[in-house]
Amino acid sequence: MRRIHPDIEESPDLTTAYAYPEGQAWLRVNMVASADGAAWLKGLSGGLSSKGDRRVFGVLRGLADVIMAGAATVRTEGYGPAKRRPSRQEPPPIAVVTRRLDLDLGSPLFTEAEARTIVITCEAAPADRRAEAARRADVVVAGGDRVDMTLAVRALHERGLERILCEGGPRLNAQLAAAGLIDELCLTVSPLLVGGTAARILNGEGAHVSLALRHVLEEDGVLFNRYVRE
Repeated sequence: MRRIHPDIEESPDLTTAYAYPEGQAWLRVNMVASADGAAWLKGLSGGLSSKGDRRVFGVLRGLADVIMAGAATVRTEGYGPAKRRPSRQEPPPIAVVTRRLDLDLGSPLFTEAEARTIVITCEAAPADRRAEAARRADVVVAGGDRVDMTLAVRALHERGLERILCEGGPRLNAQLAAAGLIDELCLTVSPLLVGGTAARILNGEGAHVSLALRHVLEEDGVLFNRYVRE
């Protein structure tokens, strides 16, 4: 892997390249897309990934205090608990955002997590499912009829989880952008044209967030772009 913007460097240190700002709460979104903007291939993001993308993915998880994902992404991608990384003693918890609590509470994400999984839901979620989830996870109620992302992020901060890594999906990303909560976007661009009905990395609510390009890395034709909010 090499950096091609803002300067040229062979084999840059990825931990340094993706370091969080010191002393700031920060929400980073990490996504992969095809060259024509598709957020998945045949329903899964893995078809767009590469060895370099998986390496960056691991580094970003190792730097985060908590990993956020929507319930649909957790189900579709078969999420398990985060793995231990050499850079830290304990893995970060996974925070699942869900309005309906339609989760497999018997999956490894809830039964094998070293760091107890967090479920972020709303008052409208079924009471019986909320009680069941509370036996397997830490449940956060943020909002009435739907999850209020501002309250959800605030609840994570109150737990001391200030460096948030969001891994999507597109609907969750759109909600975060609309609420003005995204500080950074790490976007891997895969050299593929996909077409079809795949969503973009934001799908749903409109937003207007100006971004500044901080770096571009490249490996085997795959681009790794890091943007921060202006």
